[in-house]
Amino acid sequence: MRIVDVPLDKIYVPAAKLKTLDEEKVIALAEDILENGLQKPIYVRVGKDRYVLQEGLHRVEAAKLLGETLINGHIVAAQRK
Repeated sequence: MRIVDVPLDKIYVPAAKLKTLDEEKVIALAEDILENGLQKPIYVRVGKDRYVLQEGLHRVEAAKLLGETLINGHIVAAQRK
């Protein structure tokens, strides 16, 4: 799977996923990213004019906190049910 730069302002976070946000975890992760860089890319799928976050909410929020505009991400296919 190829890693691409995903614009943070084009990432949509589903409401159910947003409810799991832990601010303390975001701050700790931001500090770790400053020291070690982003170790694990996020996972997104392509939606209409945006990316839909599948995995990596705390990494996205930590990158925003650090003032980043892009984040490394894997593009995954939408799952059919």
